[in-house]
Amino acid sequence: MIKIGTALFEACEELERERGISKEVLIASLCDAMVAAYKKHMHVKDAANIEAILDEQTGEIGVFSTKTVVENVEDPDTQISLEDAKEIDDEVEVDDEVKIEVTPEQFGRIAAQSAKQVITQRIRDAERNNILNEFLDKKGTLTTGIIQRVENRNVIVNIGKTDAIMPQREQIPREYYKPGNRIRVFVLNVKETNRLPQVIVSHAHPEIVRELFELEVPEIEDGIVEIKSIAREAGFRTKIAVWSNDPEVDSVGACIGPRGSRIQTIVGELKNEKIDIVRWSPDPVEYIVNAISPARVVSVDIMTDDEETKDALVVVPDDQLSLAIGREGQNVRLAHRLTGWKIDIKSVSQMEDEEAAGHSNYDYQEEPEEDERAVDSDEIQEEIEEEMNQQELDEEDIQQEDVEEETSEE
Repeated sequence: MIKIGTALFEACEELERERGISKEVLIASLCDAMVAAYKKHMHVKDAANIEAILDEQTGEIGVFSTKTVVENVEDPDTQISLEDAKEIDDEVEVDDEVKIEVTPEQFGRIAAQSAKQVITQRIRDAERNNILNEFLDKKGTLTTGIIQRVENRNVIVNIGKTDAIMPQREQIPREYYKPGNRIRVFVLNVKETNRLPQVIVSHAHPEIVRELFELEVPEIEDGIVEIKSIAREAGFRTKIAVWSNDPEVDSVGACIGPRGSRIQTIVGELKNEKIDIVRWSPDPVEYIVNAISPARVVSVDIMTDDEETKDALVVVPDDQLSLAIGREGQNVRLAHRLTGWKIDIKSVSQMEDEEAAGHSNYDYQEEPEEDERAVDSDEIQEEIEEEMNQQELDEEDIQQEDVEEETSEE
């Protein structure tokens, strides 16, 4: 047996406290390392009956061979005669198993070198598994981190036991990410790698808005008010459709809060991003009218309503046309994403003047949505690797205009 003392157990307990690696894992790793070192030292490739045993009481560890007691020994590596076995244990009988210590002399240094390599690797594996399991549970949730640095357009955010990557597509345009600042991010994906798991986070995901409302509005947390849909253009504007399961509770009023306290907290968290709270309705006409707010609507005509296409024609007063469309089509675009309906906007005078009903002042055509949140982990991974390898970066001049409309309070 090799005397290792109590220092090993103290180190195991410290690692368990600091890194969450159980003491049993470390002891098992040490025993595996002893067996591996023994096989290498004795030039034995296959020795299934060899094991290492650690005595926690005495602080000693040794290598033992398990042999079966037989009358006539045919394989000395796995069998032992009854006579020899009696010298070890007087009560042993045929077909019993006995453990015989086979620890070589001067084995301490060899075992220590092998144990160091094996335990180091096991610690890394255990850390990786712990982090992977922890963040797999956090996938699809909101968490708080600290900005570490910006590398090739990617923001590195520390979210506890590991650093997460926020790709450029998941950042808010023209947002300044200063190292050291705390930031609330959405965990998009967790990918296992040879090293630590790679965690992808977002600061522009619509679910961030949902999580903030759930934190600030008790009625949502209790299930009284339900968030039906969210459409967001991060940094600019968000539309959120809510519904009350209790006729005595106003869904919009609950989200706004007394004197706007709840919505103002959320707006402040989103750096003054405009938020329109609209009332969801099972009636598509009413729902579209609410989604087009703050513009007033004269009429809504359902053109087609099937599983593949949902087209609606919305008529607004002449002075409300620009407000209904929004700057660069933002209002109607968000209304489309919120409701799932393709919305064609016309003014009253256009309806009177145009002979062809199929023409309109603004026919919304859905663009490829960069804000769609069905996460393709391989696509994001390719983007990150491409950006990491890029040496010279072109600065982008992203122009945005402030949206004048105030938060809708219905």
